[in-house]
Amino acid sequence: MKEVSFGQYYPVKSFVHNMNPALKILFLIAYIVAIFLAKNFYGLAACAGVLIVIIACSRVPLLKVLRAVRGVLFLVLFTAVINVLFHGGEEVYWGNAETGVYFKYGIIQITQSGIIFSLFLIIRLVLLVTCSSLLTYTTTPVALTDGIEAILTPLKWIRFPVHELALIMSIALRFIPILMDETERIKNAQKARGADFEKGGLVKKVKAFVPVLVPLLLSAFRRADELGDAMDARCYTGGKKRTKYKKLRFTWRDLIGFLVGAGLITGVVFMRIYLGSPI
Repeated sequence: MKEVSFGQYYPVKSFVHNMNPALKILFLIAYIVAIFLAKNFYGLAACAGVLIVIIACSRVPLLKVLRAVRGVLFLVLFTAVINVLFHGGEEVYWGNAETGVYFKYGIIQITQSGIIFSLFLIIRLVLLVTCSSLLTYTTTPVALTDGIEAILTPLKWIRFPVHELALIMSIALRFIPILMDETERIKNAQKARGADFEKGGLVKKVKAFVPVLVPLLLSAFRRADELGDAMDARCYTGGKKRTKYKKLRFTWRDLIGFLVGAGLITGVVFMRIYLGSPI
């Protein structure tokens, strides 16, 4: 449970925690755009530098933020290896290398462009996952709901259920760590009854998880039913004519965040145009 970062909130008073949740979501979108606009290491270095400053201002421990990478570590490494072995981009020549191809056997080839592309991919995914997890660490699920609803407010003009959509996304995000914790408890209970999840081949391991999935699904439906009853007991009727206990306001912190996001995208675009691309 401690290894799951998405959906967890780190309670502490900081500059980032006190920012408008709607602007934090918009900043995350701008940061993701900047990551994929970066076509050289200078742009990625700028994105990484901004992320380090944000983590420092959030007062969330760096190791706690980096734990989010563990969840996608296998995907990152697998994708990087595939790109190293099968990337078919143009050859590049750096340093004293006489050729851009280091190894070639059939369709498998290791080139400078493949290595550089894989390195770019690893850095991008790490920055993406880290910044996304930082959003949930510094924003409560209720604040996320308010932020999403504020961003999607223009859709109310076409009678789109903005409040309901934001509530669904918030509940889904909050249920991630709850279901992970429930899975661990059920797994430990099955182990106490003699279940073995480690031995055997892939098919046997999949069959061994059936006694875990069935009670997990029942627990999820039970929690959803209890949540619905609790909302009905509190006379919840949707977003129609609902008032806000805490109204979102644009402060000087949000202005700084907006300027940083705009400056980051502008700087990455300039570096993309004038510094070129190694791949």
